[in-house]
Amino acid sequence: MLHHNPAEPWTVATLAAATGVSRAALARRFTELVGEPPMTFLTGWRLALAADLLREPDATVGAVARQVGYGSPFALSAAFKRVRGISPQQHRIAAPPTAPAGPRAVSGARS
Repeated sequence: MLHHNPAEPWTVATLAAATGVSRAALARRFTELVGEPPMTFLTGWRLALAADLLREPDATVGAVARQVGYGSPFALSAAFKRVRGISPQQHRIAAPPTAPAGPRAVSGARS
């Protein structure tokens, strides 16, 4: 659920209702299986997706924020800085852009 719909406004209560268990049972079992609480996992997943999307040269922080479930560019920027230690803009500068789709040139190949 979280992987397929990261932009949903998930809470422990909505996840518990979707899986048919109590909030306490969901939080306990999720933490046992995944190693971190559900909302911590969701934050990490959203920020990993955002980091990838920010490598796209035309992607704005606002557009990325909406795609991964943040209500505003400010909210994404604050979470990104809190968890990753750098702003989305700093990440964008440091991360190489994604390669265009299509055939790759082979370095050193002769025609």
